[in-house]
Amino acid sequence: MIKSYLSKIFASIVKKKIDRWAKAPIDTQQKVFQSLIEQAKNTAFGCDHHFEEIKTYQDFVARVPIRDYEALRPYIDRVVEGEKNVLWKGKPLYFAKTSGTTSGAKYIPITKASMPFHIQAARDAILCYIHETKKADFVEGKMIFLQGSPILGEKHGIKTGRLSGIVAHYVPAYLQRNRMPSYKTNCIEDWETKVEAIVTETFSKNMTLISGIPSWVLMYFERLYTRSGIKVGKLFPNFNLFIYGGVNYEPYRQQFEHLIGRKVDSIELYPASEGFFAYQDSQTEKGMLLLLNSGIFYEFVEADTFFSDAPKRVALQDVQLGVNYALIISTNAGLWGYNIGDTVQFTSLAPYRIVVTGRIKHFISAFGEHVIGKEVEEAMREGLEATGARITEFTVAPQVNPAGGELPYHEWFVEFEQKPTDMKRFAQVIDEALQKQNMYYYDLIQGKVLQPLKITEVPEGGFASYMKSQGKLGGQNKIQRLANDRSVVERLVVSSPVRH
Repeated sequence: MIKSYLSKIFASIVKKKIDRWAKAPIDTQQKVFQSLIEQAKNTAFGCDHHFEEIKTYQDFVARVPIRDYEALRPYIDRVVEGEKNVLWKGKPLYFAKTSGTTSGAKYIPITKASMPFHIQAARDAILCYIHETKKADFVEGKMIFLQGSPILGEKHGIKTGRLSGIVAHYVPAYLQRNRMPSYKTNCIEDWETKVEAIVTETFSKNMTLISGIPSWVLMYFERLYTRSGIKVGKLFPNFNLFIYGGVNYEPYRQQFEHLIGRKVDSIELYPASEGFFAYQDSQTEKGMLLLLNSGIFYEFVEADTFFSDAPKRVALQDVQLGVNYALIISTNAGLWGYNIGDTVQFTSLAPYRIVVTGRIKHFISAFGEHVIGKEVEEAMREGLEATGARITEFTVAPQVNPAGGELPYHEWFVEFEQKPTDMKRFAQVIDEALQKQNMYYYDLIQGKVLQPLKITEVPEGGFASYMKSQGKLGGQNKIQRLANDRSVVERLVVSSPVRH
């Protein structure tokens, strides 16, 4: 049990370091800001935007506009072509390759300065858990990280791959013997084949920690249950910690607990190719600790004003609780005033903790309601709790022109693991929960502009078939939770006919 003992000592040391910067958040961010500007002032971007003249945050706002990937692409393309000193000093170590909906393949730079924070943040999240709970026995057992292939490509001397595949090369030496699956299995590209191989490798192991995007871990658990006929918690009696990121866990929680057969602790992470932004530092406090000391300078724009002509940019010291903000970052990987597309809300200002509320472009406002991801996920959670139903996946779209002259509505496409005994009540609970959260939706329902939502059943395996048809099965890919049009659900229906 030597690892367990040492990890508690290490956790105590690291937690003190975290507390130091967390208790001085504004000073910490100011130091990061000054360091970023100083280190990048002689890059092409720094020269173009007169970094040598930037002394204050106001100077930065005046010189560096908010950009998304497409707007920053002229600079990124130069980096991809092998040019040095464009966005950051020298060349990146890697490009994290992601699939953009409008940009085709995206190449997000990861530099020598930024890479360590991707590793350190995941480690520190686990250490915070150990420090708070005093539970460390899991470090003695096997740990699995469901991730992309570690096989990397190369572009002008810079290695490229999925972020999770890049990170796989940085697993600390002291975890290598505990890590699952094997390198060979991790390299399998086809997700379904890979999951079956992982099941085979882990079936008889002492699994203690399991990590991944909830929807894909569910597939792993279902395959384990199919093969063994017993609950995952019995198959792996020492499995007591689930680490996840990418999507909200709550819509999947009941299905997880059903497959596991008992409750397990969980840690939420907020990693992205652009940086590791936050992690759950407490089992008792809501939200994730915003990482202010990791080479990232944060700005925020109220989501409701983001698409206006001159949206106001807000620094950390001016944020408010409960406001939906678009997250803007500047980083030691060379992203400047960069809109990553996510929206967040603050749950605490001392320390600064956030929850991810959705995507700035993913909402439903066909009638002015501006329903966001956090709201539909909370409504789904209430519906599941009230009826005992369990789901595999869901997405939501507006039905603007229903047949027969009936009122328009929101249509929820749901793949059930266990259907509610009363589908009407399930829909009613969800609809009322959404009305409670969103006053505009409430007004539209009460004013008879919209009728209450309708549930459309997706057959078993329907969402997996859809993701496979889009070339996005497994890994870091996730279902778009809601859209302001029917483009997602139309492709879903084609790949897997639904029942109304």
